[in-house]
Amino acid sequence: MTDARPDDDAAAVFEPLRATLKRVAYRMLGSVSDAEDVLQEAFIRWMKADRSEVREPEAFLRRTVTRLCLDQLKSARRRRETYIGPWLPDPVVEEQEEEDVTLPLMLALERLSPLERAAFLLHDVFGLGFEEVAASIGRDPAACRQLAARARTHVREARPRFAVDKKHGLELAEAFFTASRSGDMKALSAMLAADVSVHADGGGKRPAFPTPILGFDAVMKLHEKIAVLHRHNPSKFVRAVFINGLPGFITLEADGELQTTALDIEDGKIAAIYVVRNPDKLRHLH
Repeated sequence: MTDARPDDDAAAVFEPLRATLKRVAYRMLGSVSDAEDVLQEAFIRWMKADRSEVREPEAFLRRTVTRLCLDQLKSARRRRETYIGPWLPDPVVEEQEEEDVTLPLMLALERLSPLERAAFLLHDVFGLGFEEVAASIGRDPAACRQLAARARTHVREARPRFAVDKKHGLELAEAFFTASRSGDMKALSAMLAADVSVHADGGGKRPAFPTPILGFDAVMKLHEKIAVLHRHNPSKFVRAVFINGLPGFITLEADGELQTTALDIEDGKIAAIYVVRNPDKLRHLH
């Protein structure tokens, strides 16, 4: 029997941790492809490391991923400054609700500094102590405590305030699709909150609204136009799912591309509609 190769040994440790590390990277970056790039680089560094000196591989790899993400966030912020139209995180589709970081919270995280974002996610979301957070981001524990506290203040309003029954959420998503595409404005109006908003991310690759559509009247007028368009170029309902923790659905549009729609529901009404149309952000769904 031959001994296992060093690369095999590295992979045997890394692969069981991949899903957890990807959750960290994605929640830091908001991009599936960037998260995968970070994981690939982290694995390369893991293979090159003196693994006999590493007592806790998971902590070592989490620190590596966090530091790579902090580097990546600098270039990501520059890209977002020139992004065409509203930017939304890549849609991550779940069959079950993920409650730790919803889409509105991810958007709130965009307003934080990279270090605040890292401290908040590692401590408040992933439950790490401040000693471990400090080791991950290269600051002392007291500074990390302050970073997380500042972040918490900024994102407090984006934390879920209304529990949505999972089954009801998906039923509402399907009902919204049916009403909005068929032109049933009476049914649609009953679903929308007074201050409802629509955010559409086309990234300059597909038609989308250049700025958010705000308020009940504006959103209703928008869907009247959408209903007319869909009479001639209907979209196909693929399935109802949870998208970044929110109930929503995937559609196949008339141009042959996928689209995701996520609904932020507050007190039984749709408070915000998030539509991702940029094909670069939807490739992983195929």
